[in-house]
Amino acid sequence: MSLPSNVHVSKHPCLVAKLSRLRSKSTDSREVKSLINEISLILGCEALATALTTHDGPKGETPIGYEYTTTTVQPQALSIVPILRSGLGMVEAIQTLLPEPVPVHHLGLYREPSTLEPVEYYNNLPHHVSTSSDDPSTHASSLAIIVDPVIATGGTCAAAIQTLKEWGVKKIIVLSVIAAAEGVTHAAREWPEAVEIWTAGVDAELTLNGMLKPGVGDVGDRLFLTIGK
Repeated sequence: MSLPSNVHVSKHPCLVAKLSRLRSKSTDSREVKSLINEISLILGCEALATALTTHDGPKGETPIGYEYTTTTVQPQALSIVPILRSGLGMVEAIQTLLPEPVPVHHLGLYREPSTLEPVEYYNNLPHHVSTSSDDPSTHASSLAIIVDPVIATGGTCAAAIQTLKEWGVKKIIVLSVIAAAEGVTHAAREWPEAVEIWTAGVDAELTLNGMLKPGVGDVGDRLFLTIGK
């Protein structure tokens, strides 16, 4: 399967096994939530290892009185951008990985059923660029981390990338539990010089209504017990 160079499919054995478990229809909502979190942790470790660098910070002191040089990560202007609803299930894992709290900006996008085109219904990105570098919550991030468990047609992911580009983000990492080959290729080509996509697995096919085959079902419904709504 040929994919763009900015698409990275993890080969971590634990992650691959967890994805297999997530596919099962017998996996209940509580375990789905845990698996999404665990997969996000592994995937986030791999992605952030390539996107962040360490820098010396101010001096600190250990509990037994020895001085040491603290470590910070760059870039510092980071944000997490979950795609509602299902992206919420990945946020905690990325917050756990990052050494400092960062803003979380929500984007609400859904696919119009007949055309499968993305429709934005919610956007809480700050509307004004801050003049103060001390207020990371109000200016465009140097690095935005989009979290969305499933990339199907790629339209929603591409729309989110375009929204963040227009906001002024310099670089984007997309973390996805699973993607369709067609969809992840579409998303990766939206802004290839600034976007890196990391996923735990890629399915070759989509159904006629835009679901991954075999896929993992509707992750939002499985997380929030709204199957059959």
